[in-house]
Amino acid sequence: MPLRWALRNLSSKTRFYGEIADGYLGFLLAPRSYTSFSGEKPLKLCSGFPVASKVCGGRGSYCYGSHAFHDVRYQIHQERSSVVEEPLDPFSLVADELSTLANRLRSMVVAEVPKLASAAEYFFKMGVEGKRFRPTVLLLMASALNMPIPESAAESVLHGMLKETRARQQCIAEITEMIHVASLLHDDVLDDADTRRGIGSLNFVMGNKISVLAGDFLLSRACVALASLKNTEVVSLLATVVEHLVTGETMQMTTTSDQRCSMEYYLQKTYYKTASLISNSCKAIALLAGQTAEVSMLAYDYGRNLGLAYQLIDDVLDFTGTSASLGKGSLSDIRHGIITAPVLFAIEEFPQLRGLVDRGFDNPSDLDLALDYLGKSQGIQRTQELASNHASLAAAAIDSFPESDDEDVRISRRALVDLTHRVITRTK
Repeated sequence: MPLRWALRNLSSKTRFYGEIADGYLGFLLAPRSYTSFSGEKPLKLCSGFPVASKVCGGRGSYCYGSHAFHDVRYQIHQERSSVVEEPLDPFSLVADELSTLANRLRSMVVAEVPKLASAAEYFFKMGVEGKRFRPTVLLLMASALNMPIPESAAESVLHGMLKETRARQQCIAEITEMIHVASLLHDDVLDDADTRRGIGSLNFVMGNKISVLAGDFLLSRACVALASLKNTEVVSLLATVVEHLVTGETMQMTTTSDQRCSMEYYLQKTYYKTASLISNSCKAIALLAGQTAEVSMLAYDYGRNLGLAYQLIDDVLDFTGTSASLGKGSLSDIRHGIITAPVLFAIEEFPQLRGLVDRGFDNPSDLDLALDYLGKSQGIQRTQELASNHASLAAAAIDSFPESDDEDVRISRRALVDLTHRVITRTK
């Protein structure tokens, strides 16, 4: 208990000290390089301010930042967007659509076999469906990238084009959520989890076989919906996501000792398991809106960096949160031998921690010793800073969108930037 309190205290102090002085923006970690997700080009993790490189095929320059840097960037963005702006709630902006989407999802997972239908609907029920973070991002992205309309289009044609495009983009949001929930069902089986979102996991309630079949059923429904869009590029993007989910999970299950302690390997796996879905879905939204390849890549880059930031904070919360606030058991990753960013950073400061990682944590005393090393290190702080930098890069992608005078477009873009701030300051 004292250790858990110390870790939480360290987390809060990180945010506090990050805000007390502009000089903290220059606080940097030691320079280092990691290979990009494609393995083709090093990603520079440098001291100093984040360097946002030109988006190209999902690759770019990385460097450590801080909560302070992102907060300043967020405030500057808010101040320059409008002289007077009311606080935004991104989720309320698309609340009506989210409600419709939730109802559609529940109707889409109906199956002939009652038990399969009940299993498939398990995490789509009222009260357990979560905040629908991914659909919210995608619906806001759809509004932020309003389809360019030909000047010669008649009003009736214009209305029809907008309505059809929005319906197709809503379909992407539904497909993404089904793929996401399917991956959760499969992950819980692989991890032998007993809780999810504060309730019993499906595998715990109905057994592993039904849980796997329910995940497969959701993927099949997602594929049918995807095929109905009749857009080969979008189909290819979302098919790649499913491949990435399997690849990422396999990477996690089959790591060597060196891979388990490699930040490069961890980031690649995290992209596959978490960021690929939201990044490629954002790109699909842009493509359906008729946007250019450059704008579509900016949408992709927003989703990729947002997804990485989200997972990095998840990794922090696994150590600093509680099972009640997270809806899962804290320390669940390390107990299952999954080594995440906070521990990887701690190993750089305390190499002896590597031996504990290699032994596994079957012995409770080894786990306690590892947590002691983590508490003494800057692992939590450095992970938060890396997440903050990814959040800043996501906001930079939104800032790079073509200018628009449309108020709905501007509000949606503000909301997308707001989400980058919420992701790195959340506590659950």
